[in-house]
Amino acid sequence: MVKPTSLSHGETSAAVSCRNVWKVFGNGQKVRQILDKILSGEIGREEARNEHGCVLAVQNASFEVGRGEVFCIMGLSGSGKSTLIRHINRLIEPTVGDVEIEGRSMAALDPAALREIRARKIGMVFQNVALLPHRTVAENTRLPLELRGEQAAKCEQEVRRTLEIVGLRGWEDRYPKELSGGMQQRVGLARALAADASILLMDEPFSALDPLIRRQLQTEFRRLTKTLDKTALFITHDLEEAIRIGDRIAIMRDGKIVQIGTPEEIVMSPADDYVAQFVEGISKVHLVKAERVMVPLEEYTRPGASAEAGSTADWPRVHPDADLDELIQLQLKHERPVVIEDGGSIAGVVGVREILKAIRAGRE
Repeated sequence: MVKPTSLSHGETSAAVSCRNVWKVFGNGQKVRQILDKILSGEIGREEARNEHGCVLAVQNASFEVGRGEVFCIMGLSGSGKSTLIRHINRLIEPTVGDVEIEGRSMAALDPAALREIRARKIGMVFQNVALLPHRTVAENTRLPLELRGEQAAKCEQEVRRTLEIVGLRGWEDRYPKELSGGMQQRVGLARALAADASILLMDEPFSALDPLIRRQLQTEFRRLTKTLDKTALFITHDLEEAIRIGDRIAIMRDGKIVQIGTPEEIVMSPADDYVAQFVEGISKVHLVKAERVMVPLEEYTRPGASAEAGSTADWPRVHPDADLDELIQLQLKHERPVVIEDGGSIAGVVGVREILKAIRAGRE
């Protein structure tokens, strides 16, 4: 049995609550009957599909996502992950179960309230970002604000702000066909951020991109969600992507959530053989965080240390949750110890010595 999360029922820190959601696709008149037979054990998933033409897409999914958390839902094609995420903004209605957004039941919303919560609370970015080809970058970004009826001055202000955030300043007047795939995804993210949505639903947004661009956007997405305090549900079929981005990961198989945990819990303690196959060969460099290996700044700035006192100005800086892989890349690029900053103050330093110790500990 999957433990939903560490959050208790009704706890206000939950931005999204998914409660016992089942979804069966098929003939509307018989779907509920088929689900009752499945629940009673009379028939199974394969029999429901082969004999009754009903597809059991999601099975008893339950989890909670805290405010400001990045929650990755990971699984192979057909596992039900994309179907599940579309329940969050009620693009798909559950056969049984409910989804709550900040304590409000999505099933209980009338059409006007549903449109309001979609327009102001939830932004969604797909793999196919679906930019309007006849609109410029700025005009695509402005679209949700226009649909919401915001004044022109506010629209322009939000467009400038969000394009600056995603690194597209100076590209306002370009058209989608003039942009790379990565830049188009940035416009899609800007469009979601422009509406100031507190919850972002990301359905494999980077999977079609080249590996280098994909990795850059993963890092940028993680940084943006934490800086802007956004809650995100991120769908992926790539476990390394989930590990890089997620605070926690839910792994799905055949419509079921088989394990929920932190990246370290998923890799180090797989729930079953299926999860173990996913994590086999996964490098531990994404699991070791800077805050776990850093040492006090004084170890590198005291007299006689390997770095001279007062020379930290040109040292690279990262957040405490930066992983070992990022620390290695910064060391190779700058050939300097890495300063770990938290809230504007120096929390510690990671040098070559600490990186080598962490690698050795991982092998052991």
